[in-house]
Amino acid sequence: MTFELSQVAFLSIAYLLLLFGIAYSTERGWIPDAVVQHPITYILSLGIFASAWSFYGVIDLAFQHGYGALAYYLGTGALFLFAPVVLAPLAELARRYQILTLADLLVFRYHSQAIGGLATLCMLLAVLPLLALQIQAVADTLRLLTEGETPAPLQDTFTFREAMALLYCVILALFTILFGSNQEHHRGLITAMAFESLVKVCALCIIGLLAVYGVFGGLDQLDVWLSQNPENLELLYDPIRSTSSHTLLLVFIATAVAMPHIFHMAVVENTAKHATVTITWAFPLFLLLMALPIFPILWAGFELNAPMATEYFPLGVPMLFGSPTLSIIAFIGGLSAATGALVAITLSLTTMLLNHWLLPIFHFGGKYNIYQQLLWLRRSLIAAIFIGGYLFYLSLNNEYSLTNLALMAFIETLQFLPGILAVIYWPRGNRLGVIVGLSAGSLIWGVGLLLPLITGMNALYIPGVATPIPLGFEYWNGITLLSLSVNVALFVLLSLATEASDEERYSAEICAGDELSHPMRLALDVYSPAEFQQRLSQSLGHANAREEVDRALRQLNLSVNERRPYALRRLRDQLEINLSRLMGIGVASEILDDYIPYKVPQTRATSDINLIESRLAQYRNHLTGMAAELNNLRLYHRNTLQELPLAVCSLGKDLEILMWNRAMEELTGIPTDEVMGSHLDNIAQPWGTLIGSFSRSRSTHRYKQQVQLNAHIHWISLHKSSIQGPAAQSTEDQVILLEDVTETQLLEQELVHSERLASVGRLAAGVAHEIGNPITGIDCLAQNLRYESDCAEVRETADQILSQTSRISRIVQSLVSFSHIGKQSPEDFQPVNLQACVDEAMHLLRLQRDKTQVQFRNTLSGAITVRGDSQRLIQVFVNLLSNARDASPEGGEVVVSASQQDEIIVISVTDEGSGIAPEHMERILEPFFTTKEPGEGTGLGLSMVYSIIEDHGGHIDIESPANPEKRSGARFNIKLPRQPLTQMT
Repeated sequence: MTFELSQVAFLSIAYLLLLFGIAYSTERGWIPDAVVQHPITYILSLGIFASAWSFYGVIDLAFQHGYGALAYYLGTGALFLFAPVVLAPLAELARRYQILTLADLLVFRYHSQAIGGLATLCMLLAVLPLLALQIQAVADTLRLLTEGETPAPLQDTFTFREAMALLYCVILALFTILFGSNQEHHRGLITAMAFESLVKVCALCIIGLLAVYGVFGGLDQLDVWLSQNPENLELLYDPIRSTSSHTLLLVFIATAVAMPHIFHMAVVENTAKHATVTITWAFPLFLLLMALPIFPILWAGFELNAPMATEYFPLGVPMLFGSPTLSIIAFIGGLSAATGALVAITLSLTTMLLNHWLLPIFHFGGKYNIYQQLLWLRRSLIAAIFIGGYLFYLSLNNEYSLTNLALMAFIETLQFLPGILAVIYWPRGNRLGVIVGLSAGSLIWGVGLLLPLITGMNALYIPGVATPIPLGFEYWNGITLLSLSVNVALFVLLSLATEASDEERYSAEICAGDELSHPMRLALDVYSPAEFQQRLSQSLGHANAREEVDRALRQLNLSVNERRPYALRRLRDQLEINLSRLMGIGVASEILDDYIPYKVPQTRATSDINLIESRLAQYRNHLTGMAAELNNLRLYHRNTLQELPLAVCSLGKDLEILMWNRAMEELTGIPTDEVMGSHLDNIAQPWGTLIGSFSRSRSTHRYKQQVQLNAHIHWISLHKSSIQGPAAQSTEDQVILLEDVTETQLLEQELVHSERLASVGRLAAGVAHEIGNPITGIDCLAQNLRYESDCAEVRETADQILSQTSRISRIVQSLVSFSHIGKQSPEDFQPVNLQACVDEAMHLLRLQRDKTQVQFRNTLSGAITVRGDSQRLIQVFVNLLSNARDASPEGGEVVVSASQQDEIIVISVTDEGSGIAPEHMERILEPFFTTKEPGEGTGLGLSMVYSIIEDHGGHIDIESPANPEKRSGARFNIKLPRQPLTQMT
């Protein structure tokens, strides 16, 4: 049964166009995100692992190695079964540091661009047979469908088979360029690869069902057939008894992590970050579905006496069974398997060649768009790889089976296994060991397997050695074990014998998940994003540098005016990550190290506390056991410092702010998020100067440092202590405590002022006594002069003298009375005439000629009396009238009025000032709160008024504005009972 070439070509192109359509629909958003981002879609996309060899060649592997063929699925399935242990750390590294390929991973871990170039070369040699395998499978099955002939070596002339293979490569190259040449996540590509995996697994299962129920008539009849043909069962058991089966298992374990297309889809194209747990069972289940039909298809081919190589039984069985539909399904399944592998391998190899061969020697044109340059470089490489794969397929002349080509590729990728395992599990491994080990293992593979494949030679003759060394695929088992043994031995021995560099050791700690053990806080010599842009423009060009810096700032939610050292370090790291994704980790690191290097500290750098905090915050939900307990202890002590009612900050040796607690935030008004990681000199004044000068000084205490905050004077005491780091050579950090002693200072000033008033009172009493005698004498003489003289002018002069002496007596008496204020209990209160108290207060205030001159008006009736302490009530009115005078304009009027509400007397003091601001109303009676200029008020007057009124059993209310129409003035209403509360003390 054969098909017309036009029919097969039409179906093939239609299927490829369907893949185009799925990818395009995904990119356009026509396929819902719920489907595109579903974990099952990601799991199916990993099915590119099952290439054309998995669809066809594994049948031949089962024929040659029996149950040993299951090693292909067991090895890969076992690795994914332990994905959280093996693959998850690699995926996390790749996500955090934008590692795109296996070569990038090795460069990052071993800190050597040479490893990237070597790994790219070895991987290129490894995948060439794999690329040729996919093309050969498509070309051979196409010939089987159209001619019904067993594929034979290629002819000297260019036949339709080669033409169709070339057309297939051209179409796939276009597909890959359109949907895979950019550096972003390829959503459309992932969905298309998931669809092709679904197609091939369904096709293989359908053929398996055909073999069991169509060819044998069911499972029972299959058992009967096997009992009648025991040689087929024996065929399965004999090969597995040899050591080759164990070698196959080792090879296929390495395949799952080292093959470029698996690494590409499992790590680079992983958009379902939450699917790690799902992988552990879903992908092994996928492999199980792929493995189940293998042996039934093999036996069905034997039963039907298929006249073709065993590797093409998946297509031969439905053809010999006479089912056109199933034959086309089988062909499409194989085509789908080859397509997915070719696309993914090409993309991964393109990235490796670009990052580790071309870009290290390529100089970007600063006047051109770097992204367009990279895009066209990638497109050119994609086309070159497809051409190279096609030419290699032609050079092999169809003389090798799919199994041989696949194992050839898998054995070479096995050489990467020691270096990959050391990335996570052996920090002692170094670059010299990897380079020598990988080179030696690849050389043995190249001489033993690749060279015979290309040249046809089957032995190596060494001068002086009589017996030639056998080469070729017949000895693959020994060559595999020898190459891997030499690789591992050299890697281990050289790593133990030589020392790794500091950069390599640091990378090893990061890869081993131990980057928090010694996270050093390094320094930069750039101080703004603008400087980043200026320096990068020397390599990338001005426009490209600006685009990269702006992108990194957006990703970190940082401002273009950012100057915090910690934020700038984060910006540099983000730039390195972004450039690593764009041009590879080796080139990106080289650019950043050349133009924005970290400064090497003269002494051992202190720990990067901010990095530790951010990392522990990320890992918080993953910590268990002792680690979780230690983290809880850390959080407890940190929260203790955060909630401490005293302002505390800690500084690094370079004066970078490492901690800023909530009390510090309230005292300074600077949010913690804005100041963390800043240099002390860059924070707002006066704090930068105040704390900075104290930090640099040798003194451990500074008391009552005067600073101006919000137009008010504050007094701050500072204390500091050194913090010795955990490492013996680590430098000392500082912890600084700030104490706001403003209230204490004001209280001391008030006490001094009170003592001064008391002294003035005592002095006034003495002065009054001393002045009283001469004043009395003057008064007597003036009276005598008045009564003894008949002259009108003399009598008038005597009256004036008497008036002035009386005034002097009143002034002295007022001073004496005001200085003798004391606190009485309510039982000692006496009736007090409020009009007289107000007059006395006004009289005292009129003596202050240097103050604002206003008109005081006392409208109180002389009949208004309360029981109280007259001198303390005078003090109340002095304070209220003084504040009213200060708030009023020149020539304004301050009015004191009264009203009665039952047994309550309400005395109101009203001014014509601007009123009290709403935000000050709740605090106006608080001690030490004042809106006056520094030195003009202590903030204790109204607080004292409130206290005195409370002692008299009264209450004080405030109205502002007093005149709602003019929106001006303030009114203080004092409510006093006619009889004081006897319980008050």
